[in-house]
Amino acid sequence: MKNRIREFREQHGLTQKELGGSVGVSRQAIHAVETGKFDPSIWLAHDLAHYFGVTIEELFDFTREGQ
Repeated sequence: MKNRIREFREQHGLTQKELGGSVGVSRQAIHAVETGKFDPSIWLAHDLAHYFGVTIEELFDFTREGQ
């Protein structure tokens, strides 16, 4: 799933470790979500969106590949 986490994280001047600490996950988890290797739980998606003050839909692209 495509997302804009890296874009928002960099706009806020955060490292992956700092963002992870703010939402209760590891740097590795943030990296895996940013690179599309892991789809976050709805709770993590909510926490990330809330942290950046955006909707989940603004942070994640829910269109399927090929559509």
